[in-house]
Amino acid sequence: MGGVMKLIGTVLIAIALIATPSEAAIGCGAVVSYLNPCLPYVSGKGALGGGCCDGIKGLYGSAKTTPDKQSVCNCLKSLAASNTGINAGKAASLPAQCGINIPYKISPSTDCST
Repeated sequence: MGGVMKLIGTVLIAIALIATPSEAAIGCGAVVSYLNPCLPYVSGKGALGGGCCDGIKGLYGSAKTTPDKQSVCNCLKSLAASNTGINAGKAASLPAQCGINIPYKISPSTDCST
């Protein structure tokens, strides 16, 4: 699960930075819930399923405000730093595979403050 969360975190950093504005910041628990269906895929233990794309789209739609996006970004970076076993290439390709256009490079080095 560590590797998957690392990959998912990287992918979601990019997604979080693009979403449109809302009010309360999204917590790490919500981020994990949205991305949990992606773990088998990014860890090489399963195929990319519809539940994963639904989760990515849901997270993307939920991260509306700048604080939301920053919260998701920081959560994903934290998860990525603490987990191993994730295929970074698979994680980085998730948004495109799920039909979400993210104009940012998906990377653990992303600056969540900008």
